Amino acid sequence: MAMTSIYKLLTGTYVHRNFLRPRAALPPFVGNHFVDYSSNSLQKKVTSADRVSQQGKTEEGLQAHDHKEVALDAPSPDRTPEVSFDKAIRDEAIEHFRRFKDEIVAHLRGPDGRPLQEVIVEQARVVWQFREKEDLDKWTVTSDKTIGGRSEVFLKMSKNNRSALLYGTLSSEAPQDGDSRQSGYCAMISRIPRGAFERKLSYDWSQFNTLYLRVRGDGRPWMVNIKQDTEFIQRKNQMYSYFMFTRGGPYWQEVKIPFSKFFFSNQGRVRDVQGPLVLDKISSIGFTLSDKVDGPFFLEIDFIGVFTDPAHTEEFAYENSPALNPRLFR
Repeated sequence: MAMTSIYKLLTGTYVHRNFLRPRAALPPFVGNHFVDYSSNSLQKKVTSADRVSQQGKTEEGLQAHDHKEVALDAPSPDRTPEVSFDKAIRDEAIEHFRRFKDEIVAHLRGPDGRPLQEVIVEQARVVWQFREKEDLDKWTVTSDKTIGGRSEVFLKMSKNNRSALLYGTLSSEAPQDGDSRQSGYCAMISRIPRGAFERKLSYDWSQFNTLYLRVRGDGRPWMVNIKQDTEFIQRKNQMYSYFMFTRGGPYWQEVKIPFSKFFFSNQGRVRDVQGPLVLDKISSIGFTLSDKVDGPFFLEIDFIGVFTDPAHTEEFAYENSPALNPRLFR
């Protein structure tokens, strides 16, 4: 028993000594190169791994920087855009001055910016025509819906974009407001032309004597209304009017109305005191339907113009008396 214990003790001491004994040195031709190769390979592996990690960090940094720049450029939903009223007013003033300059140059060139000799020999002029949707912007439509009526009116281009189609439904039912007893009208009115600084402009038709239209209707009678701008304060309901009768059917008709036939009216009533239309101060023209026939209607318009009829020599078709208009007989 004692001999067995001594043998285990000696064996453990030998193993422990061999484990703690330093290894033998490598030969000179192997040791240094092997150590250098091992250290270099380890350094290369570590360096490549570090390089990959550094490149990844750099790319992430660049992407983060780009995201920051995009975030800085993109407007925040909570941030309201800055509006410069001074810049808007300045730009608007510059635009109006530019338009005013163009108007002066056109006026010096001649009437409507055309040479004088060309205007003198002009026998006809197309004032409004309908060839594209922008031509409809020069017009506005209205009906008795503004006072509570039930008439409807619409304006659009025809299918071939060569004319304007005015259509709708006329209703003579009076509004249920307790005051109005009559209703039932639809109208199409041209917008007053505007110049620089929103000045009202007018048409000069003084060298023509006849209104010329090419229309196609459904047989209803229309009222043609012309407004003139001769006063500083122009009354809204004062106008010159005359009738236009459409034949109906698929054929176009040419309507010629001398300006001498237009009579003066106010709020839909013919005035006792009459006077000729001032042709160099025309502000707008319109068409009104109020024949008290309920139902659908349509009026197709190709163009509206003016021309000089050499056969027409009448100056004014209506008479005045000294009792009604003494200023004309002074």
